[in-house]
Amino acid sequence: MGVAPVGNLLFKMAIPMIISMLVQALYNIVDSIFVSEISEDALTAVSLAFPLQTLMLAFGLGSSLGVNTLISRSLGAKDRDSARKAANCGLFLAFCNYVFFAIAGLLLSRPFFAMQTDSQAILNMGVSYATVCLVGSFGLFEQLAFEKILQSTAKTSLSMITQLVGAVVNIILDPIFIFGWLGLPEMGVTGAAIATVLGQLVGALTGLIFCIKYNKEVPLNIKEIKFDKKIVKEIYRVGLPSIVMQSIGSVMTFGMNTILMGLTSTASAVFGAYFKLQSFVFMPTFGLNNAMVPIISYNYGAKRKDRVNRTIKLTVWTAVIIMIFGLLIFELLPTLLLSMFNASETMLNIGAVALRVIASHFLLAGFNIVAGSVFQAIGNPIHSMIVSVCRQLVVLLPAAFLLSLSGSVNIVWLAFPIAEIVSFALCLYYFIKTVKVANAKMTEINYKEALTV
Repeated sequence: MGVAPVGNLLFKMAIPMIISMLVQALYNIVDSIFVSEISEDALTAVSLAFPLQTLMLAFGLGSSLGVNTLISRSLGAKDRDSARKAANCGLFLAFCNYVFFAIAGLLLSRPFFAMQTDSQAILNMGVSYATVCLVGSFGLFEQLAFEKILQSTAKTSLSMITQLVGAVVNIILDPIFIFGWLGLPEMGVTGAAIATVLGQLVGALTGLIFCIKYNKEVPLNIKEIKFDKKIVKEIYRVGLPSIVMQSIGSVMTFGMNTILMGLTSTASAVFGAYFKLQSFVFMPTFGLNNAMVPIISYNYGAKRKDRVNRTIKLTVWTAVIIMIFGLLIFELLPTLLLSMFNASETMLNIGAVALRVIASHFLLAGFNIVAGSVFQAIGNPIHSMIVSVCRQLVVLLPAAFLLSLSGSVNIVWLAFPIAEIVSFALCLYYFIKTVKVANAKMTEINYKEALTV
């Protein structure tokens, strides 16, 4: 962290994380591609369920992030007992998250969809899909827990394999259950949901096997999978801000779907397709960020201003290059991208405009994503939360609603670049302030140390 060339270190750490995130993106898009072969209504139903899936990920990832941090910190302090307790308590919290969302799936799926659509066909398919995904989410939460336990002991390749196995199982089972291959009944969107939860269960089982066989630093014990007030408090001290920030995205998606459904259900199908497609552009940047954060944190603590600034610059430029690539694809090939979803002529007409307009904010988004992670790495996570809330709730949703009053769905998409411009202004202000203060602290400390020597 302190001596290796920054470029080599950054990309060596980023590549496994990028692969893992691209696998997750693939995991998300496969359902929609197969479901779109059923009908546009089926694709819309799955798109409307996306906020619920995002919310599950927010709780699962946030809790697991807290477990990951506590395990890593405990192992760094040579406290293997606390690390073991954190891992086992993390599995208990994963089960608690599952119970909560399973109950929510049984009780709230129908009211959730009823708030977004009057179409009985979309409502019934959406309720069926969401109920299976939520009631069967045990594998999702446990898989996330096992992945973070593996990552906490630097076994990122095993974590990547866990995700890959789950994704492959999902891809194989999707057409079998959706279209009724191999003598099975045709189950449509319900089959897609079943394939998803089975893939997650296989991924969780793979993670369990890896943890037991290879993760000797953090042994799992069924007797210790229980509630521990002190450990839970530490886990959510780190994990809760992450849960809040990711949950904001779920609220935004729900709000946008509600606004778009008021114009046409096809727009919601387009929005769902866009979210699945853009993940292949954004996920590499998120992976790059995950590698950047520990490098910056380490060198900030070591007062290495040159390495901190070098890491930030390299990450920003790399993110911008990735976003330029994504921008070109979305601007030049929107029809080709949408054709993967068996798009109707109406969906192609709406979607081509949507992808081009929304993608116009990619370059600003690349900087904003990196800036948000810089805030977290240097110890100002509140800045990331402020920017996220302002972008998605304060600007994006109100702008989309006001633009929707025009009656033209093509104009609604302008809410995304508008929100990103506001987000960029905030990020730039906080970024300049954060870097300036950080450099001053590192310089002041070095100066005082020099006087002492």
